Amino acid sequence: MSDDIDFDYPTLCGLPTGTLDGLTPGQVAVFGASEVTPYDATVASHSAQAPGAIRAASKALAGQLKQFDFDIGATLLSDDRDPAWLGADLGDVRTRAIDAAGNRERIAAATAAALGAGARPLVLGGDDSVPIPFLAGFEGHGPVTVVQVDAHVDWADVVRGQDKGYGSPMRRAAEMPWVEGMVQIGIRGLGSGEAWQHDDARGWGSRLIGSRDWHRGGVDRALDGLPAGGRFVLSIDCDGLDPTVFPAVAMPTPGGLDYEDMLTLVDGLKARGTILGAVIAEYVPDRDDAARSSALLAARLALTLMAAMRL
Repeated sequence: MSDDIDFDYPTLCGLPTGTLDGLTPGQVAVFGASEVTPYDATVASHSAQAPGAIRAASKALAGQLKQFDFDIGATLLSDDRDPAWLGADLGDVRTRAIDAAGNRERIAAATAAALGAGARPLVLGGDDSVPIPFLAGFEGHGPVTVVQVDAHVDWADVVRGQDKGYGSPMRRAAEMPWVEGMVQIGIRGLGSGEAWQHDDARGWGSRLIGSRDWHRGGVDRALDGLPAGGRFVLSIDCDGLDPTVFPAVAMPTPGGLDYEDMLTLVDGLKARGTILGAVIAEYVPDRDDAARSSALLAARLALTLMAAMRL
């Protein structure tokens, strides 16, 4: 398995480097996954450089982890707490646009290995087909409820001859026996396909929480009905965020959640159960500004998720 992972510095938020066979229970296992199942296998993913860009931006946070963090309400690394307690950065799973099946196999295997060690996987994507093999890796570690933040429903079946591409993650997730529920938050605008896809999602049992529904009803209404003591996997498509705060995505759509909404969502999930893993997808470095503001926000989200999964 170690032969399937490459590593380049810097690590996310200055975490120590690690390996799948060196993980310990409770750690956060960070790894990158640049691309999985493209619609055009001759072109690299629009998010292929995202894991490295998020790590580079996270250097701004690395030296401050022993300070009190108002976003999580705690000091993440006290003087007597080694950074390895928080987690390890394992590098990037090897992916190639021309090897979709191999990409899926390697990402699912890395996820399963991290869970098998008792760690909590945090994946830096990568395009929006990354959640499919990530969730596949939870086989034997369910049941889980998927909580997705996205502008789009992602319930397409087959697009351009491909059933595991960018438009299909949540439909494929719903076919996994260990996925027992789904809440999709931030849906809005165009780009979610024809109405039958949304009917299929609701018919399966997914709760579609539109962006306006979120802002009207808040987190309690959005998460109403989630099982007490639930086991949650959080899938964040960055276009679920308001493009005024996170513009560097492939399909910017007016409206959505902001950073503080994301904090509220993470807190709401923690209050209701356990976040077993998370994936951040669809950040597009080529569309970021010179200061890499979107990358920094993604890095801050990653740090918040590490805290939520570890504290």
